[in-house]
Amino acid sequence: MPQSLKRFHVGDRLSEMAIFQNVAYLAGQVPSDTTQDIAGQTRQVLAMVDRLLAEAGTDNAHILMATLYLADLADYDAMNAVWDDWVPPGDAPPRATVQARLATPGWKIEIVITAAISASA
Repeated sequence: MPQSLKRFHVGDRLSEMAIFQNVAYLAGQVPSDTTQDIAGQTRQVLAMVDRLLAEAGTDNAHILMATLYLADLADYDAMNAVWDDWVPPGDAPPRATVQARLATPGWKIEIVITAAISASA
């Protein structure tokens, strides 16, 4: 029986997450509090990722690919310090980090995640 596509938190422009064939695809997650430094914004975004992954029935140990967009590559080391604490030991996913002009000037980071979920989720 074919698995249907499920969308979560659907808005006029985008869904925060879609699940198809036991893979969760997260939209780019961005910080809500732009007054924080890169470490604070990274923690915010990773907490949002955690919530969406939990809603999908998975977690950060099952990430298939992560793409991180930084407004300024000078923030790379400080962002990595937070990322390294968040990634489970032995389960660091494939990842790309690029500098990009983000849609809102206060955003220092945006993260896009693809993760495996169990067949029973």
